[in-house]
Amino acid sequence: MAPARRAAGPARVRPVADPTAPPGGLTVAPSPLDPGAALDPHPVHRRLREEFPLTYDPLLRAWVLSRYADVATALTDPRFTHGHRPGDPACARAHTDVDLGELRSVAERTAFVLARRIAGRERADLVADFCHWLPAGTVAAAVGVPYRDMMRLVRGRAATALAGECGGQIAVREKALASFLANVLVDPDQVAALRDAPPGLVARAWAESLRRDPPVQIAVRRTREDVPVSGGVLPGGSSVALLIGAAGRDPERFRDPDRFDPLRDDPHQLTYGPGFCPAVILAGLEAEYAVRALFQAMPRLRLADGFRPAPAGLITRAPRTLAVLPNG
Repeated sequence: MAPARRAAGPARVRPVADPTAPPGGLTVAPSPLDPGAALDPHPVHRRLREEFPLTYDPLLRAWVLSRYADVATALTDPRFTHGHRPGDPACARAHTDVDLGELRSVAERTAFVLARRIAGRERADLVADFCHWLPAGTVAAAVGVPYRDMMRLVRGRAATALAGECGGQIAVREKALASFLANVLVDPDQVAALRDAPPGLVARAWAESLRRDPPVQIAVRRTREDVPVSGGVLPGGSSVALLIGAAGRDPERFRDPDRFDPLRDDPHQLTYGPGFCPAVILAGLEAEYAVRALFQAMPRLRLADGFRPAPAGLITRAPRTLAVLPNG
């Protein structure tokens, strides 16, 4: 059964919430920056989608969009300015002479080296010991910088100069990988399904994790002209906060949106654009070889007793720790 359709808002009226006017008895919309949202933003996102699809947030100093259709439009429509999102058309046109075989090779080699370092331990933290290192290691190998030097350069924010604007987004890939491994390891059925899965299934699980738990929760754009959206019209020249985390769990677009389901028949994610980009490819390869390397080096790998991943963060979001028992 298709998800229920919510009632459509007025198509071409000005937003109800005017940032220059006092509340005047109007119900105040919650803010994505409200206290507690860093631990669990989903109740705020749900209320914004359902009751305030267009509202002005004084903390963000921007209009806020939370429904999937509006956020997806803002990320691709020329009536909005476009920030740098790997895989968008402008990004895709900038990449030439990319050796896909080399990208695959460095991702595989780095993942297996890191996994073997963890395998002999009684307990490990996959965020600190694996996710923190894999994206930096693949970039280091790809650009020919010694690994020990790359980590120093990354923390000094020189990765972008070496690997380009896309390849240098190491922190985003680190968080995305942490959320992906958390989604896999928290469910024994997912572990069993992905342990020896073909690359296609791992890629679907990776895309599903980006949908459900995107590493970047809020992106900012600006309107070039008036744009009709759910709940009203965005004024031209306005700053707009796009709640990617809310859009990825919109029940109007996704069936059972809070569930992690690599086999869902309505997939999509908004973290990356659909075009060619080595950073997007590399992120997918890192996820694929993370699963392969970890389970090959540690067939009995599981979460530590009593531990459950706890994502945190407002603008970017991911588990800060993943306590595991490498040998079960």
